[in-house]
Amino acid sequence: KMLADLSLYNEFRSWKDDPTMDRSCPFLDKIYQEDIFPCLTFSKSELASAVLEAVENNTLSIEPVGLQPVRFVKASAVECGGPKKCALTGQSKSCKHRIKLGDSSNYYYISPFCRYRITSVCNFFTYIRYIQQGLVKQQDVDQMFWEVMQLRKEMSLAKLGYFKEEL
Repeated sequence: KMLADLSLYNEFRSWKDDPTMDRSCPFLDKIYQEDIFPCLTFSKSELASAVLEAVENNTLSIEPVGLQPVRFVKASAVECGGPKKCALTGQSKSCKHRIKLGDSSNYYYISPFCRYRITSVCNFFTYIRYIQQGLVKQQDVDQMFWEVMQLRKEMSLAKLGYFKEEL
């Protein structure tokens, strides 16, 4: 059996008794500091902040590139990167996905590395939202905690640059 940080476990237990999405609660604050902020820190910091906000509000969408016809290039396309330039890092990379924030009409092309970092954070948020909404019924507190730890591990791997490249 794996051992965990007991203080984090206790913070999780008290969070679970009264689950909130308020990032200042001790349980979430620690995960924001150690996992979420580092995962969603990119050189294009304004866009990175907008991405975090969209993830928190559950309004970020990710879709594969290449399924839609290119009709015309908007003036803002430079800001948004492109199939060969990541909008979050500014680096020349092959971008197989693009993101949309909220109901904006802009798409931002992102590299596989950025996509994995974003999705690992989204997966964490999805799970804790399920707990908060009372939708996680099959698991006891310990199982929930280990699931949270697994999702933190995914964020850690993502921020270190390990990602599974989908074929």
